[in-house]
This record gives sequence, C-alpha cells and structure tokens, in this order.
Amino acid sequence: MDPLGDELTPIAILIDELKSEDVQLRLNAIHRISTIALALGPERARDELIPFLRENVDDEDDEVLLALAEELGKGMEEFVGGRDYGHVLFIPLEHLAVAEETLVRDKATDSIIKIAAILSPSQLEEYYIPMLKRLSQGEWFSSRTSSASLYASAYPRVSPDTQTELRKLFTTLGGDDTPMVRRAVSKWLGPFAKNLSRDHVISDALPLYRKLSQDDQDSVRLLTVEDLITIAQQLGPAEVGSQLLPQLRSSVTDKSWRVRYMVANHFVELAEAVGPVIVRDEMVTAFVQLLKDNEAEVRTAGAGQIPGFAKLIDNRETILAKIIPCVKDLSTDSSQHVRAALANQLSGLAPLLDKEATIENLLPLFLHLLKDEFPDVRLNIISKLEQVNSVIGNELLSQSLLPAIMELAEDKQWRVRQAIIEYIPLLATQLGRTFFDEQLANLCMSWLGDSVYSIREAATINLKKLTEVFGVEWAKVAIVPKVAAMGSHPNYLYRMTTVLCMTTIGPSLTVEVIRDHVLQVLLTLITDPIPNIRFNVAKSLEVMATTINSTPEGRDISEKRIAPAVDNLRRDVDADVRYFANRAFQKAVAMA
Repeated sequence: MDPLGDELTPIAILIDELKSEDVQLRLNAIHRISTIALALGPERARDELIPFLRENVDDEDDEVLLALAEELGKGMEEFVGGRDYGHVLFIPLEHLAVAEETLVRDKATDSIIKIAAILSPSQLEEYYIPMLKRLSQGEWFSSRTSSASLYASAYPRVSPDTQTELRKLFTTLGGDDTPMVRRAVSKWLGPFAKNLSRDHVISDALPLYRKLSQDDQDSVRLLTVEDLITIAQQLGPAEVGSQLLPQLRSSVTDKSWRVRYMVANHFVELAEAVGPVIVRDEMVTAFVQLLKDNEAEVRTAGAGQIPGFAKLIDNRETILAKIIPCVKDLSTDSSQHVRAALANQLSGLAPLLDKEATIENLLPLFLHLLKDEFPDVRLNIISKLEQVNSVIGNELLSQSLLPAIMELAEDKQWRVRQAIIEYIPLLATQLGRTFFDEQLANLCMSWLGDSVYSIREAATINLKKLTEVFGVEWAKVAIVPKVAAMGSHPNYLYRMTTVLCMTTIGPSLTVEVIRDHVLQVLLTLITDPIPNIRFNVAKSLEVMATTINSTPEGRDISEKRIAPAVDNLRRDVDADVRYFANRAFQKAVAMA
C-alpha cells in the first residue's frame, strides 16, 4: 500500500508543491525528493520521478534549482537502485548544467562528478561520455562552460581511444568564440593536465596553455597562471626552461595588472614548480619587478610572498642585494595595504639572515613600521615578533618595542587598544617576566579603568592569560592586590570591574589564593548598594564554588563561607540578585 495514500500519490504531491507560488514550499518539496523516492521504490523512482524532474522542474527561482542540483548529488543513487543505476541521475543534472545561473551550473557539475566517481568504467563510457560530448558541443555557452569541469575526473577511467577524443574535445573548447567558455577551460586546464602523461602534457596541454596565455581577455589569461604551475610540475627543469620561460616572462610583464597580481600571489608556488636553476637565473629578477609594480594590489600580493620566496633563493647575499632594497622601499610605500602586508611578513626574513644583518637591515624597518600611522601595520609587526626575537634577543627587541606599544595602548581608537591588549600575552611570552613587570604591568592594570566596556572586559581576559603565562604566585603578588584595591573605589564601574576580573581569573587561581584574597573582596562587595554589583558578586561566588570543589578544603570553604553569604542575598529586594544568589547557593551547597 502506498504510504502516502492511494489517490494522492507522491508524484502528485510533488507536482502540486512544485507548482506552488510559495518559494519555501517548493524548496521543501525539493529537500524531500529522497523521501519521495524511497516511498516510490527504486523502479518507480527511475521510471517516474527522474523523468518528471527533467521535464517539469524549470523553476524561475534559482534557489530552487540550486537545491535540486545539490540534492541529486547527496547519495540519491541509493534510492534509484544503487550504483548500477546511478547514471539515471544524469538526466535532470544535464538539464541543470545548462542553467543560466552560474551557481546552479556549478552545483550540477559537482553532483555529476560525485555520481561519476561511483560508476564503473563501462558506465562512464556508455552514459557519462555521451553527456559530456553533448554539453561540450551544446548550442548555448552555458552548456560548453559546464562541460569544461567534467573532463578531469573522468579522463583516467576511460579507454585510451576515449582519452584521445577527450583531449581533442577539450582543446576545441579552448578555441571557443565565447570568453566565458575559454575562462572555464583556463580554470580546468590545470586539473585536466594533472591526469595526462608527460608526452600528452607536451603535445596537448602545453599548446593549449600557450594559446590561452595569449588570449585577448585578461580574465582568461589570469587563470592560466595556475595552469603554468601545474604544467611546470609535470615537466622536468630542462623542459620548463625550454618550453615555458617565454610565457613566464610575459606573465610577469603582462599589460593587465590582474594577471600580474595572480603571478605575484602565486609566486612561491611558481618558483617551487620551475626549480632552483630558473629561480636563480630568472625568478629573482621577476620578483623584484613585481615588488616594484605600478599597481598597489600587485605590490601587496608580492609582499605576502617575500619570506617564502627568500627561502627558495637560499643565498643570503642575494637576499641582501636584491630583496632587502625592495623591502625598504615597500616599508615607505604610499599604500597602507602594501605596508600592512609587508609588516605581516617581514619577520619571516629574520631567520634567513644572521643577527648582525637582521639588526642592520630589518630592525630599522621594524621600528619605522611600528610608528606607521595605519594601526594594522603596527599591529601586524607586533603580532609576528617571535621570529625576530629568536634572532636578535629579548633585550634589544624590548628596548625598541616599548615606545610603540605605549603609543598603541593609548590610541584614541578603542579597537586599536583592544587589539594591542590581545597581543600582550604573546609579548609577555616573547619578552619575559622581567620586562613585563618593569614596563607593561601598570599599563595592563590601567586598562581595567578604561571608559569602554569592551576594553575593560579584554583587560580582565588579558590578566587571566598572563596568570597562565607567569603562574599563580606571580598573579597573587602582581594582580590580585591591585584588583582588590579597586573594590573600594567610589566609582561603581571600578567596583564592577573588580568583580568581573575576579570572576575571570578565578578558575586559574589556587584554592589558597581564592580563600585568602579573592573571597575577602567579593564578600565585602556583597552588600554593595548597586544591585548590578550584588548579582555579579553572586555569579562570581558561583564560579568560585565550582573552581574550588575538587579539594576537601575547597568544599569546606564553600560550605562555611560562600553558602552563608549567598544565602543572605536570596532575600535581596532585587529579583535578579535573588535569582543568581539561588543559583550560587545551590552550587555552594552541592559542592559542600
């Protein structure tokens, strides 16, 4: 018996819902396709549901078509009879692969590739390859565009004769009159070339790459940069030198900045692919040219590749003679984005140079960038200091850093102050306890009194992290007394910060410190005239009870000091105070 009824069949229900004017109802219907297929059974799903989807799903809403393309690739083959019948799903997916909307086409081809992966070679030859040919020779550019993505996955699993045919079809697509199709071929040439033998890379992929790399559309040429990397990886160094150098040079000097940007953005991968000889003879000069490019976007991309490429040079004298002068120019670049990218990568050069060269060439640049007017530049420098510290040592680095840290800590933009707070634990780890205690401890405490709540909150989290870095004994002397002193401040915000801080650092403290120092402050504030402070004290005491429950002494403290204190708050005039006091009391009693 049909589980969905004799009269109202699953297909009829689906038809009604897909014809609805309500997009959400149509989407719900699509998401239930597997359920409907299960109700119909494999044979009826193949004979009725799949043809219906091909003939009737022509929705005007791309969201519905996208959902269908996705659902068909999510294990739908098990509802149409398993992998032996998985190819029937190509029927609606081929239709979706020709859709006008790019997202729909991409999802359809993704699903086609997933299904093809479970099919046998004979099924691919019988069903997949004919579909691929139809798409490749389709009248609409959308059909031919989709087909480009389907070659790479099928190629290794078909017969040699079919492989020959696929190489010819793919090459034909590369000469298509429509730029969108050529773009798709450029995008998928690399993945396709990975499946070719070395001989076929030379005979088929290389000529197609050369043709596309000289296309009159820069949107096509820029995609060939990754193809160049893939093809270079398939060939030996000698062949790269004889076959690819002209294209490499022309890409670096391309008239379109977007192509040069792609080269700069993938420069390390490109250098790794072409080998050390070409890196030495060609790539250093090319890289310097990109770092001096007229377009800021290209210089920004190049700056992000500096340490990675410098490692491949493997010659300190070349780095000092060729790369460092460009780095110095970039440190004063007119674009803040270039300077920020450089600041994020500059420290990576330090391990490649010795201490003397780092102090002479890099340290002045660090100090210059630490004074940059753009906050991101300064923050990027500070966040990546560990490598520099390992080369030149704490003392010199800390002396150089302090003025910049102080300036950032007092920046008028609260987000800048918040960012430097987040880096303080890292700096503390890098520069050591002595430097911190002498130069940064008071600064960290001053943030607790900031006018912006987010800064005060970040400051308390900072103190917790510092406790984890330097230890509880340090916190007992350096943090807890200073925080406790704020508990008697006439301004209630300071008292509130005291409670917040104790709550935050409490889990990092020992039972003894909580007993002797923290509880004394909290129990004093339990009678504060401000209800917000009283209920936050209750919340804090709940945290303390949870923290100390692991020892008999802690459970005794919960029973004799915390429980009686919050019990009094359970009769407070403020409802919120009573609520949190009840929670804290239950926790304290449970712990006892």
